[in-house]
Amino acid sequence: MTKIVSDKKLKEVKIYKPSVYKDFRGEIWTSWEKKNFPKLKFNLDKFTTSKKNVLRGFHGDKKSWKLITCVKGEILAVIVDNRSKSKNYLKYTNFKLSDKNKISILIPPNFLNSWLCLSKDCIYSYKYSFFGNYIDADEQISLKWDDKKINFKWPLKNPILSKRDK
Repeated sequence: MTKIVSDKKLKEVKIYKPSVYKDFRGEIWTSWEKKNFPKLKFNLDKFTTSKKNVLRGFHGDKKSWKLITCVKGEILAVIVDNRSKSKNYLKYTNFKLSDKNKISILIPPNFLNSWLCLSKDCIYSYKYSFFGNYIDADEQISLKWDDKKINFKWPLKNPILSKRDK
């Protein structure tokens, strides 16, 4: 049975912990099921591969729900409330996601998402739900990974960054 809870810091962010069946062959689990997401219609999946110390984000938009999962390796995910009228504006929460814990995080619109690959390599999955057209990188909200307003203390000083994230 999937366990669904709200994050303690940012209540709008939901944590999904699936039940896992294990036997001598390996494991099987359900990453999402329609009954757990009755109001969302997922319409786009993306996967990102990264090597150790690659840091991506802070990125987001005003209309997309994102269900994020680390399907290989381990990442440190940081989620920021970017709703200017929220009492939690620019406050963050963070999670370690991995192929071992199989946790997925549902991120609402107007929240920003950033993550760091902690393992030798990792595969990160985004499952999107939105109305209308997809908002790609050129139209997304982006803040620097070390933005002083957020003041998240990353566990390294010189991550590997894209041009967009520098």
